[in-house]
Amino acid sequence: MTEHAWSYHPASGHLTGADLTGYKVEATDGGIGKVAKHSDEVDDSYLVVDTGVWIFGKEVLLPAGTVTRVDPAQRTVHVSRTKDEIKRSPEFHRERHLADADYRQQVGTYYGYSPLGRPLI
Repeated sequence: MTEHAWSYHPASGHLTGADLTGYKVEATDGGIGKVAKHSDEVDDSYLVVDTGVWIFGKEVLLPAGTVTRVDPAQRTVHVSRTKDEIKRSPEFHRERHLADADYRQQVGTYYGYSPLGRPLI
């Protein structure tokens, strides 16, 4: 299967329909926050992460392609980015994230995916 920004990797352990709300989010260098909202729609999957006080309550949109592992026993989602990369990500726009293709492209590109959602190499 080809990697895609807005799809979970098959090896991540994410089960379609599983509710990830409230799961802790672990960046490659430590905890970053909790899942506030998520989607597991085909080619339209993402996490909205509430970073809490770590970066002053900022919410960020993470494409599902950044998820490396879901651990239901520990209620934790591991992502392939550092806390600093997530901190510097484009500002989350609750009203734009579903309807605005340009915004989603901007987020995908920031996380290393082409406008078509494929990894940039």
